[in-house]
Amino acid sequence: MIKALLALLIILFGGCTTNSGSYSYQPKPSQKYPSEQLAMAPSNVYKKNGELHATMRPYTVFGKEYYPTVVRVGDSFSGRASWYGPDFHGKSTSNGEAYDMYAMTAAHKTLPMNTVVRVTNSENGSQTVVRINDRGPFVESRIIDLSYAAAEKIGVNKKGTAPVTLEVLGFEPTSARTIDMGRLAKGPQQSVLNAFFVQIGSYERFEGAMSTKQKYASYNGYSAIIKDTEYNNKRLFRVWLGGFKSEAEARDFISRGYFQGSFIIRE
Repeated sequence: MIKALLALLIILFGGCTTNSGSYSYQPKPSQKYPSEQLAMAPSNVYKKNGELHATMRPYTVFGKEYYPTVVRVGDSFSGRASWYGPDFHGKSTSNGEAYDMYAMTAAHKTLPMNTVVRVTNSENGSQTVVRINDRGPFVESRIIDLSYAAAEKIGVNKKGTAPVTLEVLGFEPTSARTIDMGRLAKGPQQSVLNAFFVQIGSYERFEGAMSTKQKYASYNGYSAIIKDTEYNNKRLFRVWLGGFKSEAEARDFISRGYFQGSFIIRE
């Protein structure tokens, strides 16, 4: 019975399993959104068929919901690292890349895809640098699932898990197998998931948008802006509240029911 349940969980979550029992989740597109929301959403957030981009939307594993997180260069985290290897070589990771056990990559529950982190084994001081391209591990206290190559470099593969410290080094814009440290140093100091808005109104007349903007110019610590847009060959003035530091914060704001029909915009 237990083995059957485990097999079902692996099929449902479609991720990677190590000998130590961690999972890397690949969210499956499912939730549909109104065409107006799709028209306003940046292309890297929504797919053309109306499905929220798999690497950007929140997901639930074992009853817990996870959200991609805003991080900055220099942020650090501690926990235990595990790894995954041959059984998953060539299979799809959460961002659609083929898992390469010899590349310097890793899975993390909430770091934005392509975040580059330095991983330090607290037991022996060994270090490696990896790029996040997968989700997991979903085991309490474990914060990262390393590729085989990365695990071998710092000695995690021999024990299965090890205490580590992660330090955010930057954000690699490509899925190249090697990490360009020079480009990384010149890149943004904060992850690209740093602009979250909540749309609170949409108007054909600028006066209506301006009235709403002035009314909610400063609302519960958030500020209103007007976006001049076009939808179905019609000019629309959208009013957005800005200042949310994460999708979770924006979702929490919407759940309080301040504005009926409001929704999240990410830029």
